[in-house]
Amino acid sequence: MNMRLEIETATTKLLDRLFEIEKHSFQKEAFTKAEIAYLLTDYNAIGLAARINGEVVGFAIGRIDAAMGISYGHILTIEALSSHRRKGIAEKLLTDLEALFKEKGAKESRLEVREDNAPAISLYEKLGYKRVSKLERYYGEAHGLYLKKTL
Repeated sequence: MNMRLEIETATTKLLDRLFEIEKHSFQKEAFTKAEIAYLLTDYNAIGLAARINGEVVGFAIGRIDAAMGISYGHILTIEALSSHRRKGIAEKLLTDLEALFKEKGAKESRLEVREDNAPAISLYEKLGYKRVSKLERYYGEAHGLYLKKTL
């Protein structure tokens, strides 16, 4: 079967679907529907949705932030439905998001990830992210890792 992966700008029109994917992926730590809506309309945020054969199966939201005079992209959430994992969806969302960060003047991309999320960590490291620090109890009881990459 031919798989057509397309990336588009995520808008609030897709909110219900994005929230479904978010809940499916993150359960307890999921963003609420209101938080996703807020992020999608935030001037500094960039939302992307991934469709396979027309169906939305993943999305990512990043935001341009600044610290100490350096503009950077912060990846807030990135996920694909488990039925569609290992198909390069997260990787495509991530590389597209990085390109948009760069276009908007960001010098680096930063993200947090659960310390026990091995598939995500290996994807980020493959794409050039480096571990900066450990985030104690960042996800409830679970620890997080803080990673960054120069764009």
